[in-house]
Amino acid sequence: MSIKIYHNNSCSKSRIALAELTKSGEDFEIINYLENVPGVEELKAIVQKLGIRPFQLVRTTEKIYKEKFGNLNLSDEEWIKAMHENPILIQRPILVKGDVAIIGRSEEALDELF
Repeated sequence: MSIKIYHNNSCSKSRIALAELTKSGEDFEIINYLENVPGVEELKAIVQKLGIRPFQLVRTTEKIYKEKFGNLNLSDEEWIKAMHENPILIQRPILVKGDVAIIGRSEEALDELF
């Protein structure tokens, strides 16, 4: 079963996850999510596979979050829409294999997927 990695090459954690994925020998597909923005339904599926609420996928350290969303109390649907419209808000890297997804920011998380 192939792995999808939602990747941002300017992120060191994403580059590390991609290198580990390459070493693993697993088949994978790279999705540069800033260029190929996941649709609303795709984001909903990712959140479900992660087993989290949409807000937990939001990068609250991003400038746009602080300027535009930091003081808002949005619904799950509104957070999904915000991430779709502003993909820089999406945590990275996300790896999806079948019905399982992880945010691959640590070696331990990556080990769970492999």
